[in-house]
Order: sequence, then structure tokens, then C-alpha cells
Amino acid sequence: MSSHTASSSNGGNGSGDSGVPKRNSKRPKYSKFTQQELPACKPILTPRWVVSTFMLIAIVFIPIGIACLIGSRDVVEVVERYETECIPVLNRTNKVQFIQSDADKTCTISMTIPKRMKQPIYVYYQLDNFYQNHRRYVKSRSDEQLKSASKENDTSACKPEDIANGRGAIVPCGLIAWSLFNDTYSFSRQNQSLTVNKKEIAWKSDKQKRFGKNVFPKNFQGGGLVGGATLNESIPLNEQEDLMVWMRTAALPTFRKLYGKIEVDLEEKEVINVTLMNYYNTYSFNGKKKLVLSTTSWIGGRNDFLGIAYLTVGMISFALSMGFTVVYFVKPRLAFYNEDFQMCPASDLWSMVPLVDSIRFSYAVDSTTRDLVTLPSYHGTEVLDRTKNVCRILLMFKTHPSLPIGTEALHHFGTSLLIVTLMSMECLKHYIDSGRILLV
Repeated sequence: MSSHTASSSNGGNGSGDSGVPKRNSKRPKYSKFTQQELPACKPILTPRWVVSTFMLIAIVFIPIGIACLIGSRDVVEVVERYETECIPVLNRTNKVQFIQSDADKTCTISMTIPKRMKQPIYVYYQLDNFYQNHRRYVKSRSDEQLKSASKENDTSACKPEDIANGRGAIVPCGLIAWSLFNDTYSFSRQNQSLTVNKKEIAWKSDKQKRFGKNVFPKNFQGGGLVGGATLNESIPLNEQEDLMVWMRTAALPTFRKLYGKIEVDLEEKEVINVTLMNYYNTYSFNGKKKLVLSTTSWIGGRNDFLGIAYLTVGMISFALSMGFTVVYFVKPRLAFYNEDFQMCPASDLWSMVPLVDSIRFSYAVDSTTRDLVTLPSYHGTEVLDRTKNVCRILLMFKTHPSLPIGTEALHHFGTSLLIVTLMSMECLKHYIDSGRILLV
């Protein structure tokens, strides 16, 4: 058998096997990356590090959360829902028929200011259960058409609101523009009108880049079914800020969009009368309409979520740090003692581990001597225990003779014997005093 192997091996090195294809090997090309031999940082998560990290997170997050909540609570906000109130009582059994009819849809509501509101006061309309994030709805627009008059006929993505009946392309085309919100609001207090500024409510980038100054509405709402508001065909799209605000679609089915700004202060308990035109049809999909007056603070509008999130993470981190601290002192996972049973810092052990040889020692349990072998590759904290006995958590090291005189570890211990234990000091004393641990 051995001679056959030898002859095969020798034949493989001769010139006669030049035509034999080489066997493909699945072994990957050797590199330190593929063999996971690159240098790596392996931090030791000691109890001090873990507790300190959680405590630091708590110290940072809790004040931020409190500040965010205070900033959010400083915002004064008044919300008034009106989609049902603005339907006559006799027509509330068939709201869709009423909203699609030619009946007068003028409605008056009042809003009481709970706290002094400093200018500017932002006016929003809020819609619930309106899915502007629907895939077909979001795609139904032409950004090229909005930017350039030469792209007027670029309506391939706008169906079904792409072409007016026999009159050419619709500008702006698509379902988003077609469904433009068309309720209007007029405000007054003490029989004096409050002016709503509808300028500078759109993003500056939209006015400069996404909507062209030479693009004018054309055939808008001319597709047969009217979906929302109409546009003034003499005003370019980059000045139609209501349209720009609406075209920036919302990610969630409940959203607010800016209607305008009231640039006077409103006093506490002041009653604001609102005359609105209830044109927009949210009744077909059980939607809700709300009118919102709101101030802002350094954090923006009223939103408690950010503050609550910071507080939650901070409190959880604080609880974990306290819990780990209690566990560390009541039942420590790892303690270091010198021969005088004085606790030593963990950092001293890690500085010595790379310089410690493997040492075999034994201990006696029930008159039977058993072996323990230390494994320095496990940083001196793991033990090969052939008995799986409770005593496996005891380690003994002798300081390596090549330890340089003057290292922090050697200065601290001042001894040739280091005892590492996961047990309590009393338990360790008991085993040593009773002679059940024998160093060899």
C-alpha cells in the first residue's frame, strides 16, 4: 500500500502528467482577512466599565429629555375639529351628497385661546386617514413639467389626470395636484379681521428649484371630475405656495400642512371666530379635518415624543447602572486578592496576563486530588476543569520571572503569588485554611 502511494506521488511530479487537469480546490486563498487574523480590539467589559457607561448615558439623556419636554410644553396649541360640525344637521346622514352638491358650505366656528400666544402664530390644516404615501398617488406627478415650460407634455406618469378633454396637457398634472386642499379660513376677533400671511410658507428650495418661474397652470381641474382647489393661471407655479406645500407629500395618514401665519399676539381667553368654506371632501374615505393654531419654541412645534424617548432611554440606563452596581457589591462576579486577602484592581490583572505562564495546580475535594490547568489565551479568567466541580472558579498564578521590576502590577502586589477568585473572601479563606487547596 505504501509503495503504491509512493509511486503515485513520484509519477505526479514527472513530465508525463502535463495533460492531466489539476484538481480544483475549494480552499479559499489565504489571507489574514479571510482567516480572521487581522488585529482586532477586544475590550474587556468589566463591571466598572459597564456601570460607568450606563451611568454616562443616563447623565446625558435625562437632562436632554427634560429640556425637550419643557420646550414642547412651552408651545401653545389650539385644535378644532370641524368636518362634522360644518355639515347641517339635516344632511349628516348623507355627508358625501352634501359636500358634492352646490349648497352653501359656509361655516363659522370659534376657538378659545388657553394661554397667551406670541406671534408668529402658525395656522395649519390637519387631515386624518388621508394616505398621501400611497404608491400610485406619490408617483402621479411630473417633476420635469413643474420645472420647465418646455416639458409641458411630459405627462406619462400623471394618469389619469394627464390630459384635459380635447384641450391638451394638464399643468400641473397628476393626482397630487388634482387633490389640492381647498378649504379656506378667515379669522376675526372682537369684530376685527385678523390677516393671515400666506407668503413664505413653502420651502425655499421648492420655490427656487422644483417649481419654475415660467411655468403657468393650464387646463387645471379640466379633466372632468374636480378634485380640489383651482389655480390662478396668471400666477407662475413658483409663486403658488399653497400648491408647493401640498405637493410635498406626507409619510403618515395623519398630517398637518401650513396654511399661513397670523402676525399679531393673541391673549389668554380671547375668542377667535373663524369663517370657513367647507369644500374639501374627506367624507368619502371617513377622513377628519382639523384647524390648528400653534406657536413654536426652540424645539419646533409641540411634540412630546422626543423628550419621552430621551427620558425613557436615560431612566432605563440609570436603572441598569444601579442594578449592576448592587449586584457588583452584593455578589461580585470577579474579585482579585493578594496573599493578604486585600482586594486588587482588575486593571492590574490584565496588565499581567500576557506575561503569565500556564501553571498546573491541584486542589483536594473529598480526599481526592484533582487537576486544574489555566489557559492564558483566555486572558487568565477561564479554566479547564476536569471535574466541573464548584472549585473550578479558583485560579492561582505565579508571577512570571521575566516581569520587569517596576511595573504597576509588581509594585502593587509585592508578592510572587496571585489568587484570582469568583468566590467570596470568606469562602476562599475556608478552602485555604482547611488545606483543601494544594499548590503544586
